[in-house]
Amino acid sequence: MTPRLIVVAHNIRSTHNVGAIFRTCEGFGVERLILSGYTPYPSTPQDSRLPHIREKITEQIHKTALGAEKLVPYEQHEDITTVLTSLRASGFQVVGLEQSPNSIPLPNFTPPKAVALLLGEEVQGIPPSLQQLCDDLLEIPMYGKKESFNVSVACGIALYALRAT
Repeated sequence: MTPRLIVVAHNIRSTHNVGAIFRTCEGFGVERLILSGYTPYPSTPQDSRLPHIREKITEQIHKTALGAEKLVPYEQHEDITTVLTSLRASGFQVVGLEQSPNSIPLPNFTPPKAVALLLGEEVQGIPPSLQQLCDDLLEIPMYGKKESFNVSVACGIALYALRAT
């Protein structure tokens, strides 16, 4: 049985990465995308951003999401700690996608019934304080010379692996 999946994108800078994450989440049947911290997000009904900023960001996300932002339920939250605590209380195992001495290689991970996949900022990843709030950390094995994948690509690889089990 494939697990229930939620993705939490925390402090992602690029609207193009956010759009690609939306599109990837839609393709893998993720039930909800949570955008936290300073991650850009499409318009919301109670959006307090200035109209021209809201419209510009929504348009930029749409360029790579190609409508997936209208299909994937999403929420925007400033406080990531509250989000992760709430997900855990709802029965989700919080799994961070991060290279760390404590990381489990993605192919060796057996997902539980409900997974909240935490993605971190493009350059610095998931800060140590948030890594401590994760039940597990997963690492995608690298075989080339580069040390990491783009966050939206890593999201796709992880979701594929979680769905394939």
